[in-house]
Amino acid sequence: MHPLNDVAVQHSAGRDGRASGDKSLKPEANARFSFLVREIGESGVETNWCTNMKYETLAPPALDYLPCRYEGSRTFFRGPKKPLVGEYVAFLGSSETYGKFVERPYVERIEDRIGTTCVNLGCVNAGIDVFLHDEDLGAVCQRAKMTVVQVMGAQNMSNRFYSVHPRRNDRFVKASVLMQAIFNGIDFTDFNFTRHMLTSVQQRAPERFRVLRDELQEAWVARMRLLVRGLGSRVVLLWVGAEAPGTNSSELANELAREPLFVTRDMIEKIRPHVEDVIEVPLSAHARATGLTDMVFERHEEAAARLNLNVASHTEVAELTAHRLQGML
Repeated sequence: MHPLNDVAVQHSAGRDGRASGDKSLKPEANARFSFLVREIGESGVETNWCTNMKYETLAPPALDYLPCRYEGSRTFFRGPKKPLVGEYVAFLGSSETYGKFVERPYVERIEDRIGTTCVNLGCVNAGIDVFLHDEDLGAVCQRAKMTVVQVMGAQNMSNRFYSVHPRRNDRFVKASVLMQAIFNGIDFTDFNFTRHMLTSVQQRAPERFRVLRDELQEAWVARMRLLVRGLGSRVVLLWVGAEAPGTNSSELANELAREPLFVTRDMIEKIRPHVEDVIEVPLSAHARATGLTDMVFERHEEAAARLNLNVASHTEVAELTAHRLQGML
């Protein structure tokens, strides 16, 4: 975090991370800025000084995602915001659905092809929990002609071993008593994100890690059944990945590098009876090889962009998904 942003956060946010009533910086905070002069850094923060006060201006992002909310939901989704009138198809999912670093995510491309309004309810790094516990969002899906649910990984949801943030599901909050007892040599206060925690646990306790993975897989199946049942509309499951789903996660090499994390063929088949269809999109080697072509990001975001679905992959997902949906709508 830029040092100026750090100071601003200290004075403008409460313990829960939300802004407090008085959003202005205290005089003593301004005094701390008085020795600084104009600077522009790679962080994209432009700072200026005038008399004895210093202020900051955030440079515009490389890509405007037009974040928006629907109904009474507290979660921000990818815009532009669509009117929830007439017939529409709702798309639930994580970063792939959101379209991070991509000007036109596959949801928009599908809308072009099927001629029906498509509402992007993708959320960056989301797990099942963010959608399962949002009643307002459930109402949006219940009114939809169809809801397409991206298969999300099993790591970003609360379970018997650990809890995650209710809306930022990739944020690791706390290890349970059970988790601490099984992995008693690990200090879980060192972790802020689920993947970092899981990687460390697997490296330090590979045999015991199987117990944790099995719990996540069982919880995923149970949670997906609840989610699908609560959506109330026709539901289609969408699986997107570099390879087709494996048969057993424990048999896969480097399982933490595969997406969606820990989700196997057997798990998807357990959900199939509860949905109208399952669309699988194994991305081609050609699409993956195009890399960062036409993606939009700042220089310091390049590493993150490489981990996200690229433009050619969004095109492939849109083409195959639209073709399948046209036969169902």
